[in-house]
Amino acid sequence: MKLWQKDKQVEKSVETFTVGKDRELDAEMAAFDVLGSLAHTRMLESINLLSKEDLDTVQKELKNIYNEIAAGEFTIEDGVEDVHSQVELLLTQRIGEAGKKIHSGRSRNDQVLVDLKLYFRSQIQRTVENTEALFRQLITLSEEHKNKLLPGYTHLQIAMPSSFGLWFGAYAESLVDDLELMLAAWKVCNKNPLGSAAGYGSSFPLNRTMTTELLGFDSLNYNVVYAQMGRGKTERILAQAMSSIAATLAKLSMDVTLFINQNFAFISFPDELTTGSSIMPHKKNPDVFELMRSRCNKIQALPNEIALMTTNLPSGYHRDLQLLKENLFPAFQSLNECLEMAVFMLQNISVKDDILKDEKYLYLFSVEAVNEEVLKGVPFREAYKKVGLEIEKGEFKAPEKVQHTHEGSIGNLCNKEIGAAFQSTLSSFNFNKVEQAIQQLVS
Repeated sequence: MKLWQKDKQVEKSVETFTVGKDRELDAEMAAFDVLGSLAHTRMLESINLLSKEDLDTVQKELKNIYNEIAAGEFTIEDGVEDVHSQVELLLTQRIGEAGKKIHSGRSRNDQVLVDLKLYFRSQIQRTVENTEALFRQLITLSEEHKNKLLPGYTHLQIAMPSSFGLWFGAYAESLVDDLELMLAAWKVCNKNPLGSAAGYGSSFPLNRTMTTELLGFDSLNYNVVYAQMGRGKTERILAQAMSSIAATLAKLSMDVTLFINQNFAFISFPDELTTGSSIMPHKKNPDVFELMRSRCNKIQALPNEIALMTTNLPSGYHRDLQLLKENLFPAFQSLNECLEMAVFMLQNISVKDDILKDEKYLYLFSVEAVNEEVLKGVPFREAYKKVGLEIEKGEFKAPEKVQHTHEGSIGNLCNKEIGAAFQSTLSSFNFNKVEQAIQQLVS
């Protein structure tokens, strides 16, 4: 079944090529397609394009289909082009003529737009929840290990004292900024395109404000041409937010693969969370973090992939946009799996004590020694030369304590402030409003 088909069959090879992976990927949007139809048909009844009797029949059967989707009993049949066609086909088969009326004032263009927006909202919520779980785990570890010192590096050379409190806390604060970008993506996604039809509006007196409220959107994509132009742009903005989280995870994964190395040996994981070698019996490989690094680097390429797929497309709908789903949908799954696995692995991390007692880390404290001289009144440049000469002569002695007290330093992590910043951004996602709107729509 094809919603656009008249009296001629499409050549089989053309059909296979143009449908591509749509049927497979559309299955992920099935519930959201039904939600869009629930809102749209209520609006149609309000402007007298659907009778109250037809509305009740359509609404009841749409909710049945919604429950079938939730129960895993929904499939897109062979020969049916996409999810929109399948839902309309089921309605028509089950309730007759009323099912044929639900497409009034609507195009597959704005159907897929609203389906995508609703799908993106659900995926953003899942990603935000997993990001929050990772943030909480990092803050917990930062506080738990805040007194354990760690070598800091610049140019991969021993530089200055750091701490596990700083290390874990740095990645927690990185997620604060990542969440800001995801909030921006949420705001772009949370605008209603329904009613833009094929991209030029409708001669029907559609009530777009009504469907906006029914679906829990914050506002509309007002201009109907821009509603269509937003496809591709919305995906790119969302991919940028995803790539920011992925960049944080990739860098964390790189650190872990270094720090678990025997030449560092700063951290470890239980044997059952590492893998071995087929030839070297001593190996304990950090495969989880290596794969996480690669997966997240792949996600960081996603904004460019989307940009190149949509570059120089004129306004209006183009079939090129269909392929965006093939890049974006699997990325959601991959990113969330990485977030979930990162939390699990960090719940099982072991941190080594007294790392800096090793003699090779002696010169980490050279800046501490310079600063001690400055505090005694010695000009910084003279103090720097004095300590430098002591190092060259082998006479350098490290200070007994590290005294860092300013905001965000070893002795003053500011985790409370970082947590407040994360919570402030988190509270700006109006997930509850969306959940309540959807619940009312399907109840």
